[in-house]
Amino acid sequence: MELSEAGTSFLKLDSKPEPSRPANTFEKHVQPCLAELLGTMLFVFIGCLSVVENPEGAGRLQPALVHGLAIVVLVSCFAEISGSHFNPAFTLAIYLCAGMEMRMVVPFIACQLAGGALGAALAKVMTSGENFSRVHGGSFAMLQSDDQIGAAVIGEIAMTCLITLVLLLGAVNSRTKTPTAPVLVGLTVVFNVLAGGGVSGACLNPARAFGPALVSNYWVYHWVYWLGPVAGALIAVVLVRLLVGDRKIRLIQK
Repeated sequence: MELSEAGTSFLKLDSKPEPSRPANTFEKHVQPCLAELLGTMLFVFIGCLSVVENPEGAGRLQPALVHGLAIVVLVSCFAEISGSHFNPAFTLAIYLCAGMEMRMVVPFIACQLAGGALGAALAKVMTSGENFSRVHGGSFAMLQSDDQIGAAVIGEIAMTCLITLVLLLGAVNSRTKTPTAPVLVGLTVVFNVLAGGGVSGACLNPARAFGPALVSNYWVYHWVYWLGPVAGALIAVVLVRLLVGDRKIRLIQK
């Protein structure tokens, strides 16, 4: 049962479903962008808040659970409107796997970056200036020397490849598509942060890095959180398009 049908069935059990009509311009182009803006804003807001207000001694558990659970909830809510990307690396991967139109790629990424900035700004308003400044607004500030860069880049590539594979196989590839995709992606966020947070912070999302970096003006090694996620997403695309995708997506041996 579709969500729209469920919403009316509880109110009018004896009414007939309204005939479906084609989506208009607002529903096809404007509403998905607004959903990406709002969803990314809420995700980055709650993610930054979990870092800024993380009590001492809690370690990575609180941010891991908060980011993962937020993904489950927000993806489930916005999936039928925009696909719930909330991540420029995801948008690029989904486009390259023929999951969206090219003309929507740039607007989606622009809305995700704007949403990230708004979410970080909202977190700044809600928290004390001392706490916000201490962690640079939830920015990924753990990299302090060039010696850490290699491991951080590899970590971001590997973990983003993993979560992008989960996304593409769970939500795009028709043979493996499952309604549990939001839960699978959320759980992948949780164990990526728990396992790899000490290496790179487990960002996996340029919009999540961009928002607090802009609001707190902290750009130290910021490029790592673009290079790693984008490269990891592209590797996942290659794996799906060449090896594990179904015949509709796979480019070889059809």
